[in-house]
Amino acid sequence: MEAIRILLADDHPIVREGYLRLLERQPGLSVIAEACDGEAAVEAFVAHAPDIVLMDLSMPGAGGLAAVEAILARDPRARVIVVSMHQGAVFAQKAMAAGARGFVSKSSPPEELISVISRVMSGRRALSSDMAQELAQTSLGQGDIGALTRRELEILQLLARGMSGRAIARNLGLSAKTIQNNLSLVRAKLEASCDADLVLKAQRAGLTQAG
Repeated sequence: MEAIRILLADDHPIVREGYLRLLERQPGLSVIAEACDGEAAVEAFVAHAPDIVLMDLSMPGAGGLAAVEAILARDPRARVIVVSMHQGAVFAQKAMAAGARGFVSKSSPPEELISVISRVMSGRRALSSDMAQELAQTSLGQGDIGALTRRELEILQLLARGMSGRAIARNLGLSAKTIQNNLSLVRAKLEASCDADLVLKAQRAGLTQAG
């Protein structure tokens, strides 16, 4: 099986070196080119045709967002994952609207980046867990999501990813009754008629992207 060929675009050499060390340790991943600004990233994409582009947003010149758009204009099938220090939902929304297939915050654990690469290669859009929750808060509305506790949000996320109440209880080390009580509260807060309605709301909010 051929290795996934990756282009790194970030204006900080130390950051690129860190990604390089992380990625080269993973079986099946290979960094084939690097770029220090948006223009260089587009040129490297054209020259090397990588499978995945890891793109920083804040770079000299036109910046990462313009580079995402330029790359997608050349190849609509390009798989670009934005990796950024910006954690606000608006940045992820802008990146995905520009055509990025994924968004990972730089504060995410290394395994999150590897997971997002895998999911994007399989044809899905993907977000790191923290960005999925940021988008969920925006999508569900501050009034609705603001009413959920951290535990309730965690339970909703697990439900949306296909886990039963008993499985969620085992996963979180809680009783099945506690999970059902929490789900009842979540249904009331989000005005959901049943668990299936909860799953639909969570999917629309992007909670199923995490993992």
